[in-house]
Amino acid sequence: MRVVVQRVKLARVRVGGRVTGEIGAGLLVYLGVGKGDTLEAAQSLAAKVAALRVFNDASGKMNLAPAESGGSLLVVSEFTLYGDCRKGRRPNYTMAAPLEAARDLYEAFIEALRSLGMRVATGEFQAMMEVEAVNDGPVTLLLDSDRLF
Repeated sequence: MRVVVQRVKLARVRVGGRVTGEIGAGLLVYLGVGKGDTLEAAQSLAAKVAALRVFNDASGKMNLAPAESGGSLLVVSEFTLYGDCRKGRRPNYTMAAPLEAARDLYEAFIEALRSLGMRVATGEFQAMMEVEAVNDGPVTLLLDSDRLF
C-alpha cells in the first residue's frame, strides 16, 4: 500500500457536486492499494499514519500526532499512486490491486484508523472526485507498506 499524507488546514472531497467528506485541520491521506497487499499491511500503515508526529507542539516543533492535536483525517482512494511512468508517456497501472481487493483493503484501512480513535472522513471509492485542500506548511510525506521509501 502507498499513501501520500498532506497536513492541511482544511480539505474536502466532492463527488457529482455533493460533499462526501470534509475535515478541518488534520491530514489528507491519498491511499493506493497494490497487488499482493494484505489486511496486515492496511492495519500497520493505518497505525503509522495515526501516529505520525507532524503537528506542532507548544514550542512550534512537529511533535504531535493527529489525535494529540485534535486533527481529523480525510482518506481518498487513489489507484494512480501505483502508476508506473518509467517507460513511455502513458502510466502503466498493472501494479495496482484488482478492484474488489482494493475496495476491501481501502475499507480495512479506514476501519483500522477508526479503531485507533481517529475521526475519519472519506471520498467515494472508484468515483471521479474533486479534492480541495489548504496545505499547512506544506508538509507532505510518502509512505509505503513495503518500505520502499
